[in-house]
Amino acid sequence: MSSLLTRTLGRGRTSMAARSAAGLALALAACVLAASTPTTAAPARAGSDQPAEAKAWFTSWAGSQQGVSSTRLSDQSVRMISHLSQGGDALRIRIQNSFGQKPLTVDAATVARSDGSGAATEGKPVPVTFTGRRTVVVPAGGEVWSDPARLRTSAQDDVAVSLSVSGTVDAGVHNSAFRTNYLTAPGSGDHTADASGAPFTETTGSTYLVSAVDVHNPRLRGTLVAYGSSVVDGAGSTDCGPGCERPGANLRWTDDVARRITRELPANRQFTVANAGIGGTTSAATCPRTDPALRGLDGVSRLERDVLALHGVTGVLYYYGTNDLGAGCDAGQILDSYRDVFRRLRAAGIKVYVTPITPRPGYTDQNNRDRNTVGLFVSKWNNCAGTCDGVLPFDQVLRDPVKPNSILPSYDVGDGIHANIAGQQALADIVSLPMLAASASR
Repeated sequence: MSSLLTRTLGRGRTSMAARSAAGLALALAACVLAASTPTTAAPARAGSDQPAEAKAWFTSWAGSQQGVSSTRLSDQSVRMISHLSQGGDALRIRIQNSFGQKPLTVDAATVARSDGSGAATEGKPVPVTFTGRRTVVVPAGGEVWSDPARLRTSAQDDVAVSLSVSGTVDAGVHNSAFRTNYLTAPGSGDHTADASGAPFTETTGSTYLVSAVDVHNPRLRGTLVAYGSSVVDGAGSTDCGPGCERPGANLRWTDDVARRITRELPANRQFTVANAGIGGTTSAATCPRTDPALRGLDGVSRLERDVLALHGVTGVLYYYGTNDLGAGCDAGQILDSYRDVFRRLRAAGIKVYVTPITPRPGYTDQNNRDRNTVGLFVSKWNNCAGTCDGVLPFDQVLRDPVKPNSILPSYDVGDGIHANIAGQQALADIVSLPMLAASASR
């Protein structure tokens, strides 16, 4: 077996590596051998000449890191719940230390299906290794992918990914999990093998350390990555309106699209859906009023780490622009960033589906002129003047016909920008699944 490959790149950019484990059952031997080859250091993209088995890995869940947590971890365990868009016969995880200033030591890792009751798992967790070793050190600014772990999963399963960290750690974080994740007390050590949720006495609404989960499933046709700011990230997806009780987690429009794919597309046109949204970010890197905490997290700068470094990517659902206007970018800067991103994606054989900039209170007259310019570009020939592959008309779904700078009141969480649970479903329902299915890799 080849040695574990780690990558260390600049802020907001890390590549990936995937290596296989010794000792998997014969039923997984073919996929393990394929995953061990050097070609898996790059994502399996449409049009690549990688062996068929190397294309059998697809990113089924993602949570883009955006900094380090304000809460340090210290000799304790975390249990992060990942909601899979599709299942398979094995999985592997990505651990990132992209924003860390020192190496991250993971003493143990496991995966298990969540039993849906807090931090408890369904059955004994399955150990995860890294080139056959239980422990892995992730360098500052780097990442690792695990070996394949034999755990059979299905679409919409919740998987508990547990990690034990050694020493004091500034943990990489995705702030908005929109679900509850779990930690043991500082100093409590390794509880990754515990099926009981009892040791996990602390909770967080963020996701620590784990940024992607792949599934092995040769029947899948690709990975669709939703890429953008807060509306992709899921802002509003916990709001069902005044006086009602939240009906559960995983109610982003991307989750709804994943469920539609499972229900409505035939077995030979099934895709994973990975969410690469980060709230507050812009498409362009040049907006003068960008929050300093979000510098380097724009759509251009993090494309390699958060999209191209995932596995099996065949299509991207691109939702950016409203924050660019708010941060002082004009149409020219926005369109420059669009063209840059679309060019890189299409060069990788990835299809691009784009939404025009959506409504927002507070747009100035100039903002609306710029928004119109961008909207005309996106809509031209229904393919961004030949630079993308289709349009997602989210602006029309959300727009209040009486107040074009606001969203429809029945979808509004109250800020005129973000859609509630009903609005999230409406966004998902407008997506053309036959259009997305055209991105199939084979």
